[in-house]
Amino acid sequence: MTTPGPVRLLLAEDQAMVREALAALLGLEGDMTVVAQVARGDEVVAAARAHAVDVALLDIEMPGMTGLDAAAALREALPGVRVVILTTFGRPGYLRRAMEAGASAFLVKDAPAAELAAAVRQVLAGERVIDPALAAAALAEGANPLTPREAEVLRAAAGGAGNAELATALHLSQGTVRNYLSTAIQKLAARNRADAVRVAREKGWL
Repeated sequence: MTTPGPVRLLLAEDQAMVREALAALLGLEGDMTVVAQVARGDEVVAAARAHAVDVALLDIEMPGMTGLDAAAALREALPGVRVVILTTFGRPGYLRRAMEAGASAFLVKDAPAAELAAAVRQVLAGERVIDPALAAAALAEGANPLTPREAEVLRAAAGGAGNAELATALHLSQGTVRNYLSTAIQKLAARNRADAVRVAREKGWL
């Protein structure tokens, strides 16, 4: 729910220089003010609650929690807060996941400041704002072929753990781990599990 006065913004971005530049640019807008800045995804909900923010602008790749997971956590804890995802990585899979997490906007960081400010106003008016190039790419790419369980096993395998370690960590049998990995590799037309991780990450599916 929007508070009286300027729109209250939270910026979540782990690169201090980028975060401060965004804060300075948005601070030039007469109808909005940056009231909170965090460098970790797991600090987003607490900061949003403490500062009564209207809109949270979230980077995707942050320590503690991704911006996508933080968006989902915000939707659960503070459903009135609008979420704008800002990313360097224009990956189609990220766009789908952002929308599923309840984000109202998805923009790349190199968008002009005026465009970002306009997006903030639009999401407060109940609109959804998506970078046109990313929207087209997401449509062309199609849906994520991995099931949640396949994605979970592939994500766990990204660190190089063997099947036995994965089975223990995920509470599965080694055979089940092998089957999930084999299916994921096949679906992604990858050469091996490392290649499957690469492909899935490039598309924003992990």
